[in-house]
Amino acid sequence: MSTYRVVNPATGETEKEYPTATDGELREALTLADGAQRAWADRAPAERAAVLRRVADLYEERKDQLAAVITREMGKPVKQALGELAIVVSIYRYYAERGEGFLEAEELDVASGGRAVIRKEAVGTLLGIMPWNFPYYQVARFAAPNLMLGNAIVLKHAPQCPESALEMERLFRDAGLPEGAYVNIFATNEQIETLIGDDRIQGVSLTGSERAGAAVAEIAGRNLKKVVLELGGSDPYLILGASDMERVVKNALTGRMGNAGQACNAAKRIIALDEHYDGFSTAFTDAVRSITVGDPTDPGTFMGPLSSEKAVETLDEQVQDAISKGATVLAGGKRIDRPGAWYEPTVLAGITPEMRAYKEELFGPVALLFKVGSEEEAVDFANNSPYGLSASIQTDDDAQAERVAQRLQTGMVFIGAPSGTAAELPFGGVKRSGFGRELGRFGMEEFANHKLVRLVR
Repeated sequence: MSTYRVVNPATGETEKEYPTATDGELREALTLADGAQRAWADRAPAERAAVLRRVADLYEERKDQLAAVITREMGKPVKQALGELAIVVSIYRYYAERGEGFLEAEELDVASGGRAVIRKEAVGTLLGIMPWNFPYYQVARFAAPNLMLGNAIVLKHAPQCPESALEMERLFRDAGLPEGAYVNIFATNEQIETLIGDDRIQGVSLTGSERAGAAVAEIAGRNLKKVVLELGGSDPYLILGASDMERVVKNALTGRMGNAGQACNAAKRIIALDEHYDGFSTAFTDAVRSITVGDPTDPGTFMGPLSSEKAVETLDEQVQDAISKGATVLAGGKRIDRPGAWYEPTVLAGITPEMRAYKEELFGPVALLFKVGSEEEAVDFANNSPYGLSASIQTDDDAQAERVAQRLQTGMVFIGAPSGTAAELPFGGVKRSGFGRELGRFGMEEFANHKLVRLVR
């Protein structure tokens, strides 16, 4: 049976399978990318920008078709799929409009005289390893800045997203990207290890699990290849002030339950001061109970199935472990009994250190509620995690927000809103959430050769 196949999580049925690439086909793909990279990098930045602008146009034109693909592949409700595509369009437009400016040479102040500049140039062909939860967005934030820079891309997508992977490759070709500048591969993990070791691959970007990141980083390090890793998260949502409880609840609901909770930067640990806890807990639990889990192809559906049967099994094991050890179920708490990968929106309280949920990432629609007695305790609890991707602070006190943001051990902090993303905002974390940044100006810095050119007369 092929590893790459579309298994509709709404029904559990396998709809189509795709053959895994042979070793020979992978060698051909890498040769094609390596051959195309230099010519692509030699094009004027304005020409590369024009291609990215056309990429954005095609995503906009094909959004309905593209949204339907990922709804079928990984269960994303069609309204949220269209939202993902809107972000994708904005990313390609951002680099088409700003990329030339980001590539301008930087003049240095040379104390010893003469002239020196830093030129930002492509490093070569890159390998991208992407996950299933945001099939188009994850690729866009890696591909857009690096194509603008002049790097070529070999892309391995998640095995459950073969059709969206092929749609993207087709879209780049239709936009006028030279053949080989973006190549999709259906490769195994063993084949990826060989690719990373190939001298023609100059860097690797992975978005995925902590386990996958550690494996790729080890292989890349052994082969002296730079990596960018965006891994898991157990992001805190701190409620330190709540004069507008309705807004705080809405932010928490969106931040935790969007995409069925399958986001690295979802609000997984909700930490409330004791004076706000009861009011929030009641209102938030009521809101979660009101969620109707339904057909992801219906534009009115907020939550569909999880991505796969395996995702449901893992999540339910974590939830049942917590329940068996004394956690309180405020809402949900179990699978939905129907064919497919369905799970109830769930709220748990009373999580203690001996439970898996206390330290592990829960990748699904399960919110964990914690009560703390002070700002100091809230910060300490938020930082008591192996992860450090992002955090959200809800408070009426701007000074408090700034103070707490400075102390949080995360790569991103959002004040007054759930954790999010935008083309201009650098995305990435610290600790076991990975390293490196994507998007914004920083997205073009990671895989650039910052070449010093010194002139002395």
